[in-house]
Amino acid sequence: MIVVAGAGPAGIAAAVRARESGADVTIVDDNASPGGQIWRGQQDSKWFRRLRDAGPALIQRGQIVSGDASIRTLLVETPERAFELRYDELILATGARELFLPFPGWTLPGVMGVGGLQAMAKSGLPLRGKRILVAGSGPLLLAGACYFRERGAHVLRIAEQASRAALIGFALRLARHPGKLAQAARLRFGLPMVPVQTDCRVERAEGGTRVEEVHLRQGNRTFAERIDYAAIGWGLRPNTQLAALLGCAADSSGVRVDESQRTSVRRVYAAGECTGVGGVDLSLIEGEIAGLAAAGEFSAAGALLRRREQARHFGQLLAETFALREDLRDLPQTDTIVCRCEDVSFGQLRAHASFRAAKLHTRCGMGPCQGRICGGAAEFLFGWKDESVRPPVLPARIGSFVVGGGDGGTEPVG
Repeated sequence: MIVVAGAGPAGIAAAVRARESGADVTIVDDNASPGGQIWRGQQDSKWFRRLRDAGPALIQRGQIVSGDASIRTLLVETPERAFELRYDELILATGARELFLPFPGWTLPGVMGVGGLQAMAKSGLPLRGKRILVAGSGPLLLAGACYFRERGAHVLRIAEQASRAALIGFALRLARHPGKLAQAARLRFGLPMVPVQTDCRVERAEGGTRVEEVHLRQGNRTFAERIDYAAIGWGLRPNTQLAALLGCAADSSGVRVDESQRTSVRRVYAAGECTGVGGVDLSLIEGEIAGLAAAGEFSAAGALLRRREQARHFGQLLAETFALREDLRDLPQTDTIVCRCEDVSFGQLRAHASFRAAKLHTRCGMGPCQGRICGGAAEFLFGWKDESVRPPVLPARIGSFVVGGGDGGTEPVG
């Protein structure tokens, strides 16, 4: 039995190729339908058709809250119950999370990530007529702005922290990726009259019960926008918590893998943005390789390596173009909240030398989000690494850990 953790593009591709190779496959994902964040609400691409045609690849809705690679089991929690899921091979396709950088006022209602606002809109939040500022860094700003505009929002501007020279260089180097160049052109043409301002960053947000105004800086000039929503995206960071819990080696780019997408832990593979942020095409090809390799089809997996290298080039280009500027570390003030769960300020954290020390003295990273928000911010602001990942990796019911009890159970798959 091959278990795939995550049903985004990488997880779907991995499951499809493994299933087409004759393997039994189970996908675990906490969303109501497959697709992940990028394909949320879409069911018409060729990959969804291949997933349906591949046969009974079981999709189990639930969240993986713990795991043990030594006995090859995962603890899965669903709304109804919890159970242990056994695997022969495991493919981690846990994706990436938005990076949040704190600035004064960022905790006001109405200030959220670009992906977060998209997810809320896809779940029914009305945006028609709303004034939205899109700011931060990376191509997701354009994609998000187009999505908001399609839903009737008034996108005021896109504030990109990267320089104009960097964006021009990015466009020129996209010649090696004509499909990406065409996609970027379509997105830009879909935003007529929406200014894209480079070298521009958010300074602070202001409001009463919710955000009302955002102040921005472009060079020596500062200005303000009256808004209903601020969609702020500083890029993505690999989601490596489950991999770390299982003992998989990782670095600043994500989970380390070999040419077959194998991690440092036996029988555990990783694919997609948990191994490094590089876009949907890279996620798909890595998922294919992982699925084939986990099914024992190493020759077929090897035939895809050249395509993977081409896709990785685009990921490197993204990283170089949209690298965050050093002066973004100056955004938070002494009283700016960094850890929202435990109300820990920038000034409180600055007094410590490591994430471990900050946890011991302030409880930073010990709230319900388990450092998923403040962890990335602390890494960027202070260079800290959170080395103490412990179960549960997501908030879970206490009863879920009583396997075999009234709330639990055992599901011997494989």
